Amino acid sequence: MTSSEHISRQFDAELEAVRARVLQMGGLVESQIRFAIEALNSGDVALMNRVIESDHRVNAMEVEIDEICNRIISRRQPVAGDLRLIVMVIKTITDLERIGDEAEKIARMALLLSQKERLLLPRYNEITHAADLAIDMLRKSLDAFARLDMGCAAQVVRQDERVDEEFRTIMRYLVTFMMEDPRTISTALEILFVAKAIERIGDHAKNMSEYVVYMVKGRDVRHVTVEEVERAALG
Repeated sequence: MTSSEHISRQFDAELEAVRARVLQMGGLVESQIRFAIEALNSGDVALMNRVIESDHRVNAMEVEIDEICNRIISRRQPVAGDLRLIVMVIKTITDLERIGDEAEKIARMALLLSQKERLLLPRYNEITHAADLAIDMLRKSLDAFARLDMGCAAQVVRQDERVDEEFRTIMRYLVTFMMEDPRTISTALEILFVAKAIERIGDHAKNMSEYVVYMVKGRDVRHVTVEEVERAALG
């Protein structure tokens, strides 16, 4: 094996290691969302606190991966596809960290709601359904990242519209709830913050899928229509 072949294999191993670390971070963030929603539904205060207290793990992973990427850039000076991969990783971990923040926010709102009278709380069915959609988006975006799957990435972008519609439905429901009984206004607003956090999780998952399109196609598809993203991903 020549020296250049050895260096190339080392570089490939470094890139695979950083990709695996991103997926590990994604798995942790997905668990955080699931635990936050579970705690909201069950009123499990210990689980709420666990989600809040473990947010530092997500933050630490973002810093760690970012530092690894910076070392790779300075030592390897990647170009073309390898450079796009590093850029995709850096952008992806930023969105994952923000998703972790949203999961923490849900847990904090759940803590406040756990102190309210259950009779004054509207059903959480709609919240749970929206969260399931957002979690599915996150999982698909991580799959797209792992396999550089354009079809999967396009599905996530399309699915974001469903999450947005779920948020609007929940908002209309809560407005009606507040109008019918003004005593529930503070509670309904806290639930609205939860719904907004879920909607933001969907937005970040969509961003992650758009980075995959950038990685494979070399085209920035942020701020374009869903149809344009689909054409770029599947064309």
